[in-house]
Amino acid sequence: MAASLRCFLRSGKVTVTVRDALNQAMDEELERDERVFLLGEEVAQYDGAYKVSRGLWKKYGDKRIIDTPISEMGFAGIAVGAAMAGLRPICEFMTFNFSMQAIDQVINSAAKTCYMSAGLQAVPIVFRGPNGASAGVAAQHSQCFAAWYAHCPGLKVVSPWNSEDAKGLLKSSIRDDNPVVFLENELLYGVPFEMSEEAQSKDFTIPIGKAKVERAGSHITLVSHSRYVGHCLDAAAVLAKEGIECEVINLRTIRPMDVESIEASVMKTNHLVTVEGGWPQFGVGAEICARIMEGSAFNYLDSPVTRVTGVDIPMPYAKILEDHSLPQIKDIIFSVKKTLNV
Repeated sequence: MAASLRCFLRSGKVTVTVRDALNQAMDEELERDERVFLLGEEVAQYDGAYKVSRGLWKKYGDKRIIDTPISEMGFAGIAVGAAMAGLRPICEFMTFNFSMQAIDQVINSAAKTCYMSAGLQAVPIVFRGPNGASAGVAAQHSQCFAAWYAHCPGLKVVSPWNSEDAKGLLKSSIRDDNPVVFLENELLYGVPFEMSEEAQSKDFTIPIGKAKVERAGSHITLVSHSRYVGHCLDAAAVLAKEGIECEVINLRTIRPMDVESIEASVMKTNHLVTVEGGWPQFGVGAEICARIMEGSAFNYLDSPVTRVTGVDIPMPYAKILEDHSLPQIKDIIFSVKKTLNV
């Protein structure tokens, strides 16, 4: 196993950080398919702003690991054109907040071309980078783009939580013939997670569009994505001590959304709480609420669906205000008890 993985052995299981899982996924796909290349700001000689591409430039050189100018519209357009020409670019945004500079390329050039060409022109590209709030970077650098990009037909939108998610879903995204928006989380990069023996294989992938039940439960369903899956599991552990068993679903993919898994869980637990770091209006949780209302699971609900979201304001800079602007474990616990009327 490559030294750059920085794995740790614990009781026979391999523990890998999300950063190194992403690095491993790109390394394996660059090695597997010569059409794959990575471009973005500081991805090459500096090893990436967050060191996700550590070692790749030294291994693959200037042709396949490309440092770009600070011009998101420019290098995103180059990447889309390369995808149309038959390559498989990985386009890194230093943060997805900067993707707003390139949103015309992502939406109008990448997402719509397959449809507008009657399926003749594929655009196999991955737009990846950190998404959502980090710490102390204020309003312009703290947005969650899950709902923004999931609103657009033609895109697949992926939002991993742990290291297995990161590796398996990134490999599937690179191999996909459609444009994929791959939303990482900066605060998760250095977090170690156990990785199964299966996930260590170069052939390991996770199908896009399939959620995962991270914890089984019978009283209430918690649905989340990215960093807040961990918050839900922490809240579920606290609530279990009070006799409340939560089923926690890791969405993994925002579009296409695995509504069937959510419905199956709701039919079992009869209660639903959605948790996300984005704003409430037209958010991921709002879409889940609508899909449950319109589907067969609605008749199984014993109480209204509750949403736990970021506060409906631009992100404040002060830490105490920032903490109050994002979902906390206590907010999830409060919403679960409110939904269950206990």
